Amino acid sequence: MRKMGTVPNILIAAHIFSMLGFSTYPALLPQLQAEWGLSNSQAGIVGSFFFAGYIGTVSFWTALTDRVDGRWVYAAASALTLAGCAGFGFAAQGFVSASALQLVLGAGVAGTYMPGLRLLTDVAHGPAQSRYIAFYTSFFGVGAALSFALAGWIAPLGGWRMAFVLCALGSLVAGLMVFLSLAPKRPSGATHSILFPLAAWRRVLANRASLGYMLGYGVHCLELFGSRGWMVAFLAFAAGLGSAGGSPWGAATIAAVVNLAAVPASILGNEVALRVGRRRWVLMVMSSSSLAGIALAFAAPLHWAIVIALLIAYSMLVMAESATMTAGYVAAAPAELRGAAMGLYSLVGFGGGMLGPALFGAALDLAGGQSSVFAWACGYAAIGAGCLAAPVAARLFGSRR
Repeated sequence: MRKMGTVPNILIAAHIFSMLGFSTYPALLPQLQAEWGLSNSQAGIVGSFFFAGYIGTVSFWTALTDRVDGRWVYAAASALTLAGCAGFGFAAQGFVSASALQLVLGAGVAGTYMPGLRLLTDVAHGPAQSRYIAFYTSFFGVGAALSFALAGWIAPLGGWRMAFVLCALGSLVAGLMVFLSLAPKRPSGATHSILFPLAAWRRVLANRASLGYMLGYGVHCLELFGSRGWMVAFLAFAAGLGSAGGSPWGAATIAAVVNLAAVPASILGNEVALRVGRRRWVLMVMSSSSLAGIALAFAAPLHWAIVIALLIAYSMLVMAESATMTAGYVAAAPAELRGAAMGLYSLVGFGGGMLGPALFGAALDLAGGQSSVFAWACGYAAIGAGCLAAPVAARLFGSRR
């Protein structure tokens, strides 16, 4: 029999593979934007369609794990992820088709990320559960980093279409790993709706701690995915000013390194929060990250090493409270409704993620376009505004644990 500690590790590894198509579009955004003649708003909207697909289906996928063996849920979603990412490589021709295929990709990832976390919380218990959750959520960044890197390496050699097709294979590997490695599990037998389990959601929202973590996750994801969606474009802008132009790496490779460097921040942040209190840690980090993004934009003309160092620091601040909020939410949610509760959590969070790229692009257009340092500062300010409101949200809804 497989050791219990091995199963969470397999789920974490599969999670990384499932993410390999996640950052392909943002990694290649400057090239695709130029090739298709997209405005900043349109380029951001294409990225946001990923999150539209995600939030449109995540409640279904996660609530389904309360009624169906989670392995089958994960396998079906992996196949959909493969179709969306490979389909982008084969068929995307411009704004409309790219948006539609990002929608499919987002729907697939929705069925692997939170259902995978549900499978993890079913096999990890006690003090180890919080740490496994921290690693799982943090390794989202590892998958995103590898996606950036693979797209940046493959596209110059085989073209951007080949980059999408090859990155899509990660979801196939992930689905096989989970389905073949986990034992069949009888579902809990919950009878709530798998589309909109409103009764279950009302029970979750009645808990002030759950509500606070959920609101925090929403503004966190808005900033996280807004910044990641425009990271390569920002680095290209900085290179055009002469700052990042002297870097020994390309923009996609830098983005991969930045995402990897941010991973320990979430894990260590969870450890700090266990000692100083989750509420205090979340409040402090959110306020800092939003200000750091604005500072990063104004630093664009500086030496490339300073720009990259500030980008790493900013990305670490953005990630530092992620695992803390997720672990707190899981602990507060009723165990028998965990699938529905996690679906609602992800729905709110990735709803914020859907707004992020489009909001950033709209702010760029309204403030003067990609050639303006001030416009980039406005972009970072727009996606960080919710985090600046974190002290008020934490006071009204947050737990003191």
